[in-house]
Amino acid sequence: MKKEDVNTNEAIEESLDQATDAVIMQTEDLSGEASTEEPIGVSGVMNVPVQVTVQLGTTRMNLSDLMQLGPGSLLTLDRQAHEPCDILVNGRVVARGEIVTVGDQYGVRISEISPAS
Repeated sequence: MKKEDVNTNEAIEESLDQATDAVIMQTEDLSGEASTEEPIGVSGVMNVPVQVTVQLGTTRMNLSDLMQLGPGSLLTLDRQAHEPCDILVNGRVVARGEIVTVGDQYGVRISEISPAS
């Protein structure tokens, strides 16, 4: 396994641990007393669906310009071609990567995991 893969896996595990801690803290009831139930742990959240979005860039335009768009229109984004794209989970940037082709489909090679906040 490459050193980069190990670092990526460690960063992912750390993010999952922090997410689990957040879920456990939310199990406190409204009175502020700790729940007597067992914490759900990481295995309890692994099947929760999340929305993953890859964002190449953004642009701003007037509504009148937007209404003029049609087939063949060109939108210039706020990033240069060599810059990495953002990988978002449920609307929050969690990583950055580069666009690659996998057979006849597009993919993203993760190059950086964002620090957990």
